[in-house]
Amino acid sequence: MASPRTQQDSKELAFDPHFIVLDETPDYIVVDKPAPLQAHPSNPGCAPTLWDGLRDLLAFEIVNGGQVSIINRLDRETSGVTLIAKNAATARLFGLAMQARQFQKTYLAVVLGWPAWEKKHADGPILRKGEVTPSPIWVKQMVHPDGVPCETHFRVIERGGPAHLPLALVEAVPVTGRMHQIRVHLSALGHPVLGDKIYGTDETCYLDFIETGWSVDLAARLHLKRQALHAHRLRLTTDDFAADWVAPCPALFTQALAGEV
Repeated sequence: MASPRTQQDSKELAFDPHFIVLDETPDYIVVDKPAPLQAHPSNPGCAPTLWDGLRDLLAFEIVNGGQVSIINRLDRETSGVTLIAKNAATARLFGLAMQARQFQKTYLAVVLGWPAWEKKHADGPILRKGEVTPSPIWVKQMVHPDGVPCETHFRVIERGGPAHLPLALVEAVPVTGRMHQIRVHLSALGHPVLGDKIYGTDETCYLDFIETGWSVDLAARLHLKRQALHAHRLRLTTDDFAADWVAPCPALFTQALAGEV
């Protein structure tokens, strides 16, 4: 039975609305999205989202015909570089670039254990687990021969963590863009993302979190309130446009690698 969450724990994990602006022009804005923070509202009355904060920030542009179009939407518990178009023309430009795979994305992840490899190319196909076997989590994906093609390049940057919990900082460069791709591939390699409630060592953490919210019991099992996955770098190169945006590695990751977890 999961321990009751405290009122303070509940507030701390609900959302972090304090995003940082990395770059801005009349056509777009780039922010470092914190975690946990949902990108878009999922239903009426939900907690404030990144979209809500951006609408407040860009109120003048919106009144004058602008818009808020989040181009690369990150999961609630994933932090990092997020690109937002301010008008329809720029949204279309970035949308076409996304379809043409002209964006290059680099993530940082703190994973459980020390990989025996320095570099790894993961190419296991991915599908929704419930399509081939019963799964209590509808969205959960898995590596399976019948899945869609999927590729991720991994590189170990640093090894650390406390004596009882070896951790490694891994760079992940996805070639394809499947749901939960990096998390699924790391889990399949035996090194799930620290704090991952779905693909970690115990998927019941996700079910317990949905039922009770954050708790003392989940803290002992997950070690971290959020999954340690961060969109570190986003690059775009087209015939008419080139940009390279970087969101620094979160202090939380550095602390975990130093054994403060």
